[in-house]
Amino acid sequence: MEIQHYWGSAVSMSPKHKLYNRLTWGMRIYPKNKVLIKGGTVVNDDRSFSADVYVQDGIIAQIGHDLSVPDDTIAVSAEGKLVIPGGIDTHTHLQFRKNGITSVDDFSQGTKAAAAGGTTMIIDCVLDNSDCSLVESYDKWRAMADDSVVGDYALNVAITKWDNKVKIDMEKLVHQRGVNAFLVFMSYKDKWQLSDSELYQAFCHMRDLGALALVHAENGDVIKQGEDEMIKQGVVGPEGHELSRPEEVEAEAVQRAITIADQANCPLYVVRVMSKGSADVIAECRKKGYVVFGEPIAASLGTDGTQYWNTKWREAAAHVTSPPLRPDPTTPGYLMDLLANGDLQVTGSAHCSWTTAQRAAGQTDFTLIPHGVNGIEERMSIVWENGVATGKMDENTFVAVTSTNAAKIFNLYPRKGKIAVDSDADIVIWDPEAIRTISASSHNQASDVNIFEGMEVHGVPVVTLSKGRVIFKDDQIVANSEGHGVFVDRKAHCDHIYGRLDARAKYLLPRAVIRMEHDGPVAQTAPSVAAGYQPRAPRPIRNLHESQFTLSGDTKQGDDDEIGTPISRRNRKPATRVNAPPGGRSSLNIFE
Repeated sequence: MEIQHYWGSAVSMSPKHKLYNRLTWGMRIYPKNKVLIKGGTVVNDDRSFSADVYVQDGIIAQIGHDLSVPDDTIAVSAEGKLVIPGGIDTHTHLQFRKNGITSVDDFSQGTKAAAAGGTTMIIDCVLDNSDCSLVESYDKWRAMADDSVVGDYALNVAITKWDNKVKIDMEKLVHQRGVNAFLVFMSYKDKWQLSDSELYQAFCHMRDLGALALVHAENGDVIKQGEDEMIKQGVVGPEGHELSRPEEVEAEAVQRAITIADQANCPLYVVRVMSKGSADVIAECRKKGYVVFGEPIAASLGTDGTQYWNTKWREAAAHVTSPPLRPDPTTPGYLMDLLANGDLQVTGSAHCSWTTAQRAAGQTDFTLIPHGVNGIEERMSIVWENGVATGKMDENTFVAVTSTNAAKIFNLYPRKGKIAVDSDADIVIWDPEAIRTISASSHNQASDVNIFEGMEVHGVPVVTLSKGRVIFKDDQIVANSEGHGVFVDRKAHCDHIYGRLDARAKYLLPRAVIRMEHDGPVAQTAPSVAAGYQPRAPRPIRNLHESQFTLSGDTKQGDDDEIGTPISRRNRKPATRVNAPPGGRSSLNIFE
């Protein structure tokens, strides 16, 4: 039996329990390192406490005071600072290729920027525009990332069409490749958009696999009409992007996605919550018991869509993303309120950064501007500035919405998202009093613009450790950090999601009512179709081109019915001719 210190008290941990954790989380081979973080305040999602943290071989080995550590341990001071779990960015698009161009932040540059912002793990999205299968696309993403990432990463996979091959590939990704979430689109008509029927089938398949359904919710059919109308009206600038995608189009799709997912009994995660309307739909559905999660991004929490009307095309185009930022300037604060009280749960960045030259492909047609904004580096500071510094949330909620909730939802907890013994040593020393000004001239991203340009934020990382190795300090990325991160397998059937979902499904299972048999008389009913009853054939439709009368007044068939009677013999009152000017009125009754 080995004794380890946890929160200052001795806790016994059997070799069997430690082995279980290793088997559950998979093999973890980390560089030999020993780090002691002294004098800080440890902040988890549930509480804060003063303690030192000792890291050995990539995991947290001890937490407490007066820890016994080896002589060759590196000491890092955290006096007056917070010691928090590394941030988890739930939504990135690094090295993304579209229309022949590639976003400027690859996996190396993007994860360096993440580390500079306090994020130690990203979840990137496999969204391939080629004809590769899902498994082939996944392998392509792994090849791009494995030797480049500074921190750990995982992959979600986008479903852009629906057929049996896709279903088989999804099974392989879940059972053999460590993927437990798939993204579907309700927008991008004729490209990635799935129909409602396909969404339902995809959600049912994800439920059977124990996976989480991610949805990009916008009404693609309405958007296509809106885009065509804007171009027709001569609105070709970035403002046309928002005008063709009004807030109601996003909210309607969110409601529809939640309804379809609920009918399939599949957990749903709404990416890129950009508007009050869509956020309200998620909040109301959660109150009714729906298993749905909402992800506002750094952009929707830190800026708004008024920039689409900026007279400088460069500034306006830099904000083009989908769903668009909303021109209502109160939207960021509103979304932060819902994030603080739990109606929304996590924050991503949807980071997909482009240069101005790349965006200029759509200078005369907003539909050709590549979608995507920055946020991978700024995300955590924006949440602190607009959430904690304003008093909307405390430091524990900050940790929850930037790290812990994501770890729980994507089945990474407690390996990630917690400062605890035997968790990965993904740790950030956070200075709540430090101030920095965000600018493209000083950020760690490759883009020449930053949508948060000039924004002053309180709360910045001082030191970032990935599995116990310092990868950022003194405002600099540590040299030779590329490839330090690893791909993290995620198991399906996450207890945090499916435990509740399974219980809810059993509770809501339809049950037949047990009744006493009817022992009274039973009326005789008419024969039914099922009993062999044949309905009367419909009357034949008369060909109106075969007239029943002639100009001479003689009928073709000489029938006595009204239709066959000559006009001259029909019982009609004589008509009175009225000569009135166009638009004139008459008091005469023309059928006297």
